[in-house]
Amino acid sequence: MTRPDTMTALEKSRPEEGLWRVQAPVPEIGPDEVLIRINATGICGTDIHIWNWDDWAAATVPVPLITGHEFAGEIVEIGRNVTGLSVGQRCSGEGHVVGTDSRQSRSGRFHLDPGTRGIGVNVQGAFAEYLRLPAFNVVPLPDDIPDEIGAILDPLGNAVHTALSFDLLGEDVLITGAGPIGIMAAAVARHAGARHVVITDINPGRLELAQHVCPAVRTVDVTREDLRGVIDELGMKQGFDVGLEMSGSQQALDQMVDSLIMGGKIALLGIPPGKSPVDWSRIVFKAITIKGVYGREMFETWYKMIAMLQNGLDVGRVITHRMPAERFRDGFAAMKSGAAGKVVLSWC
Repeated sequence: MTRPDTMTALEKSRPEEGLWRVQAPVPEIGPDEVLIRINATGICGTDIHIWNWDDWAAATVPVPLITGHEFAGEIVEIGRNVTGLSVGQRCSGEGHVVGTDSRQSRSGRFHLDPGTRGIGVNVQGAFAEYLRLPAFNVVPLPDDIPDEIGAILDPLGNAVHTALSFDLLGEDVLITGAGPIGIMAAAVARHAGARHVVITDINPGRLELAQHVCPAVRTVDVTREDLRGVIDELGMKQGFDVGLEMSGSQQALDQMVDSLIMGGKIALLGIPPGKSPVDWSRIVFKAITIKGVYGREMFETWYKMIAMLQNGLDVGRVITHRMPAERFRDGFAAMKSGAAGKVVLSWC
């Protein structure tokens, strides 16, 4: 391959709303890195925050920066120290770049490294024709996983990490928030052997998508239905065993606490906007276990989700919009509308 000097990329060029299509230098890789030609990228909720340039983005993202962190592509160049990977190999990759000197990293808990930096958030990202990535972060893609699924493995990993935080076999599971990650978590819970899976939201369109992706899931519009009635309908005597909170809504968390059995378990992925009041006495008196979830376990989550995809887990229908990268503005508009599932941009 003849290595080009420049590439097309989507950049946060100025500290204001929007992204801009630019020509940028193709990255030079170091001895422990690879260069990936990007085939497909997914638009994430984080990318919407960066597009909107909200308070979090303004405090976190250096400008200028190529954004994007959900991707699939092909290795086109390898650093001199890299082993076990080859030019032409299809891959996705872990978007959290970690250090090696923290207690967490040195004990193998890489996803808990406090020095973590994010591809497309703190370092140059994947909304581009080429991406430089540490070889450590590369996840090879089997031939039976297409690029568009490879491009959403990052958010699927969030769903898998959250859903598999607790044993689900034979359990009754409540998921609050029917965004793409919540919907994929519902599919994972069913695949992992949960008995009943209920997903709630206030957006009828997202609940319709959840039903389309995972027909065996019971959807609940909490503006129209009461969860207690659903618990009775499904024959659950006390309530749900496990809760997966994906919405970031305090009201949803309160409903979840009310709907769990004594000794129930909650995995929290949703991020509330600002501080939220919590009635800890209800949590204590119900002996509820709460686990906060961030990102993916490196790399156990990746192994498990690829195995599940190869064993019949179907999340392809969560992708509702596919378009060439030059139509990125349409893709962001679809995401911001609240009516989309995953949006995948093609770069080739």
